[in-house]
Amino acid sequence: MKLDSAVLKQLSEEFGEAFYLLDSAQFKQNYLELKQAFSNLYPKFNIAYSYKTNYIPKLCRIVDGLGGCAEVVSEMELDLALRIGVRPENIIWNGPVKEAGRLEAFLLSGGNVNLDSLEEAEAVKAVAGKHEGTAFKIGLRCSFDIRDGGASRFGFDTEGEDWKKVLVLIQETPNLSLQGLQCHFAKRQMAYWPARVQGMLDLVERTGILPERIDLGGGLFGKMEDSLKEQFDSPIPSYAEYAEASAGVLARQFEGKEKKPELFIEPGSALAGDCMKFAGTVKTIKKMRGKWIAAVLGSQKNISMAGVNPPLRVYAMGGRQKAYEGLDFAGYTCIESDILYRNYRGPLACGDMAVFGNCGSYSLVMKPPFILPNFPVVDIAGEKPELVKRGETFDDVFHTFCF
Repeated sequence: MKLDSAVLKQLSEEFGEAFYLLDSAQFKQNYLELKQAFSNLYPKFNIAYSYKTNYIPKLCRIVDGLGGCAEVVSEMELDLALRIGVRPENIIWNGPVKEAGRLEAFLLSGGNVNLDSLEEAEAVKAVAGKHEGTAFKIGLRCSFDIRDGGASRFGFDTEGEDWKKVLVLIQETPNLSLQGLQCHFAKRQMAYWPARVQGMLDLVERTGILPERIDLGGGLFGKMEDSLKEQFDSPIPSYAEYAEASAGVLARQFEGKEKKPELFIEPGSALAGDCMKFAGTVKTIKKMRGKWIAAVLGSQKNISMAGVNPPLRVYAMGGRQKAYEGLDFAGYTCIESDILYRNYRGPLACGDMAVFGNCGSYSLVMKPPFILPNFPVVDIAGEKPELVKRGETFDDVFHTFCF
């Protein structure tokens, strides 16, 4: 469905004055392109989609239908994956906190768990002791120095005592074996990806254990318009560049060897970032001490991005437009810092729709129920719009409160 003023008018009449626009076809295309870029260099490769980035069930089903896995970090996301039919063996459970009962049930179902702490390792050891006739494979989350100016808090410090203890614990538990090594680093720049791979290979050499799976986690930039790319301090890598920096290294490392680990990554933004837009109606335009401000039915939390201007297009909806210079689009939340876009230059009128691009990462899942419930999500990938999430209501927000 091609987006224009007429389409937006139709959508607003049906779904209200603000809504998310989903392009599920773009999401699928991103998945296929990313999978191909890595598989070209290292065929033993798969993707575990980061549910926390954008857990619209339709997107999660697309990944499952294409043979990908679910990467979850909570019981809620685990329930979502199971609800939509993902098999436990295709779910990877990360995260720093896992409820003991759910952890046991998930392990018994054949699910994949990456342990984050010694306490979790002790809990798994207890499960193994209760079910001595069952073999359990687990993974370890690893934290090491990639010289990014910080330290990941997730997993085991591979230079610390807990790392040594967890390896001993696994060795001393007969029905427990190490299936995989996983790491996660937040920095998305290309400069840190070779260090991720080398750090994992160094662990393999140090431990003498070649796991079935090496999981490099998430932290990839996705596709974006040039106007957004220009606001970052470093170049935005392509899928192929990320693949060369990781899959290419593993391909060379294991060339000619009979036993090769399966390579996983856990992308979120790289798949979902450009597949959603947010459309909000301009409600007021006023001048405050020389600064033009347009209030939009929407919030910075609806677009997630802060500190950069997202791709923006204004659609005329019939009002009398005026030309503006240096206008800010502000949100409805009555928070001074709620700015969606700064220094807009162009025509605008009350009633126009401002459509913000690249809103697929963390926007929907991190929007708090502050002042207003969240808005509907409409998939416009096909010839007709498809509602994939209705707008939230007062009762959705307040039904857990005791009146």
